[in-house]
Amino acid sequence: MKTAVYLDHAATTRLHPKALEAMLPFLRDAYGNPSGNYALGRQAARAIDEARSTVAGVLNCRPQETVFTGPGTESINAAVKGVAFAQRQAGLGNHIVTTTLEHHAVLHSCEYLEEFGFEITYVPVDAYGMVDPDGVARAVNERTVLVSVMLANNEIGTVQPIARIVEAVRERAKSLPGARRRVPVHTDAVQGANALDLDVAKLGVDLLSLSAHKFSGPKGAGVLYVKRGTPFLSQLSGGGQERQRRAGTENVASIAATAVALREAQQGRESYRAVCGALTRRLAEGVLRAVPAATFNGHREQRLPNNAHFSFEGAESDGILSALDKLGIAASAGSACNSATWEPSHVLVAIGMPLRRAAGALRLTAGPENTEEEIDYVLSVLPGAVAESRASARHGLSAK
Repeated sequence: MKTAVYLDHAATTRLHPKALEAMLPFLRDAYGNPSGNYALGRQAARAIDEARSTVAGVLNCRPQETVFTGPGTESINAAVKGVAFAQRQAGLGNHIVTTTLEHHAVLHSCEYLEEFGFEITYVPVDAYGMVDPDGVARAVNERTVLVSVMLANNEIGTVQPIARIVEAVRERAKSLPGARRRVPVHTDAVQGANALDLDVAKLGVDLLSLSAHKFSGPKGAGVLYVKRGTPFLSQLSGGGQERQRRAGTENVASIAATAVALREAQQGRESYRAVCGALTRRLAEGVLRAVPAATFNGHREQRLPNNAHFSFEGAESDGILSALDKLGIAASAGSACNSATWEPSHVLVAIGMPLRRAAGALRLTAGPENTEEEIDYVLSVLPGAVAESRASARHGLSAK
């Protein structure tokens, strides 16, 4: 069946018409290499400069502090590894502080760094996925070279108090014996561009990662903000593009589109919050009213307005998703849940969710193009999909 209702905007979004329009010239006639010393090359270079200025205006930073990357995963990897290796190379330490709730791009980067002798402290979160700023600060020591805490969680939607975390880390760093340096703070803001203020001066961060396709830009494109003076070692060797911070011929079309999409997302975030928030409240209230033993996950107030994450005790995510797919509804478990081994998402483990609930997780993430009629359709069929999954799960257990 053709998808009738798309509720997986946390996974990816439709390309904004203005972003597509920005791409087209550089996919057709304006195909020059930005490094070329001729008219086509200069045209491409100007487009990158304009995009950089646009992004800097949105983030409230200097154009020179923005780096165009591949997807958000690359931006995050560059931030975590780039700062860690640069700091250690300068003899400043080998310790990183992060949380148990981070995206795998952060967690796997930290695991990678452990192989090179780095020590990682994973600060726990509470049952709503919220980290305590003072808890993050207490984990910082005289060898800490980086703190990385995500702005908003991609699964359960919880929004972290990043500005407070930065302030707490700064105060902690000043109190350490012999401390005369700044501990850089990175935030994975991949999920935040549509609804949250990305002003880096207000957030206080030294590094910020974005992924274009999460805010109606093209797939495979991202942005990394690096505050001036932050130690950084490029993770890609080659040419001198992006002020020596990211080698490789620039993807001009995607860069131009990313800047436009980011500008549109940030300008429209109040409308986005209002529209998506109303749809999500309608969805959450309806599900909790219609489906027995349903739990709404994540922080109740400090959360992304378009995120509704549920768990249905006794059900299995893959069964629910399969049933919804047949009914034309695109959704997600919000994780790579392995039904064969009943391994839940690391996010659900981090918030202490029992396995019997975590196995039946469902993430529904709305977008501004969704309608009340679509939400009502989902509410009319979801209870049956959950009941079917529960019956199948009980049958499977009895067969064993």
